[in-house]
Amino acid sequence: MAGVIPAGDPGAAAPPAGGVAGPRAAAVAPAAAGRSPLDVAELKRDFPVLARRVHGRRLVYLDSAASSQHPTPVLAAMDRYYQQSHANVHRGVYTLAEEADELYEQARRTVGRFIGAPDPAHEVVFTKNATESINLVAATWGRRSLRRGDAVVLTEMEHHANAVPWLMLADELGLDLRWVPVGSDMRLDLSALDRLLDGARLVAVSAMSNVLGTMPPLGHIARAAHAAGALVLADGAQLVPHRAVDVAALGVDFLAFSGHKMLGPTGVGVLWGRRDLLEEMPPFLGGGGMIRDVRTDGFVANELPWKFEAGTPPIAEAVGLAAAVEYLQRLGMDAVAAHERDLTSYALGSLSDRFGKDLVVHGPAAAEDRGGVLSLAYRDVHPHDLAQVLDQAGVCVRAGHHCAKPLMRRLGVTATARASLYVYNDEADVDALADALADAGTLFG
Repeated sequence: MAGVIPAGDPGAAAPPAGGVAGPRAAAVAPAAAGRSPLDVAELKRDFPVLARRVHGRRLVYLDSAASSQHPTPVLAAMDRYYQQSHANVHRGVYTLAEEADELYEQARRTVGRFIGAPDPAHEVVFTKNATESINLVAATWGRRSLRRGDAVVLTEMEHHANAVPWLMLADELGLDLRWVPVGSDMRLDLSALDRLLDGARLVAVSAMSNVLGTMPPLGHIARAAHAAGALVLADGAQLVPHRAVDVAALGVDFLAFSGHKMLGPTGVGVLWGRRDLLEEMPPFLGGGGMIRDVRTDGFVANELPWKFEAGTPPIAEAVGLAAAVEYLQRLGMDAVAAHERDLTSYALGSLSDRFGKDLVVHGPAAAEDRGGVLSLAYRDVHPHDLAQVLDQAGVCVRAGHHCAKPLMRRLGVTATARASLYVYNDEADVDALADALADAGTLFG
């Protein structure tokens, strides 16, 4: 896929000095045929929650597409900040405040380098999640740039976070929303892309579906969009945690993602945007920090990126996100991708062999064409019932529409049970899922 680069790229920046400890050295295994590049048994020890037992069974966490777990370096970095350097940022000149400033801005630079931002210090905006990042673009760029009748192109696989803001703006401004359909192969049907792009101002597209695992060809879409005069916003909430990403290679103009899906804490998200676009966009929220001057008759907005960060920002959360980025960098995003690809292939094969036509896994058939997201339909068992039975076996999966109701309608279902894989999962976890599914089959007949 265009824009996904090996984490070992010699141009990638090293983690900053003074950063948190990385994953256990043994967690990165030497490459060998048939062997994951990650030593997951060793790596699991970095995640305290995985030592828990649930209903007397070992915890098998398969819900990372909703929210991932946290390794000890992330927890330690946040504890250290709170215990030693907590103060408000951009406010004080005393030692703790200056330390907090440096930690916060260093986190911005660390995250920016992780996605290949050309200007990390100015192009990375901290938000509370990917949803807020997309809403920021809709409310600022969209409200200023779009007019009645302008077209915005979306896809049927979008998360509500990348659909509802544009539906709201369409109601307000009278926009023409156009939808790229999902084909029978569970990929985007781009056969009518040129027609859909005719006169469009923006394409808003998921970089990886949170239901299907499908990864659209962003490079192709971006080139076609730019040729038609449209900008591209990518929802990277599912892609950034699982693949090495370079925003320049992707060719997108905006990228949104969340910390809590990539081993970081909740409450912090990221909007990356081209600096020239961010410079032209008005502020999102008003208050302290986002201004340079305020008078009774008006105000002057602050410089980038602070004009988009009103009030006290998520300081500890940004520190935790930077620690998560450093952890992933030490694992190597190429190793992360290879591990997940191998594990997804194992899951698709073993589940098919064991359950046959009783089990449907929505999405592309080959592991090479998808991320580690397995949306399941098992016989006629309701997904919520299935998830509850799996929980009794200690297996955590998500049940519901996954904030993707247009896609659920396209699939002809109201909900699925979704198992999602990450760095701390292994074949034993997939086997536990399969055993629990078999128990559910026995229970429900």
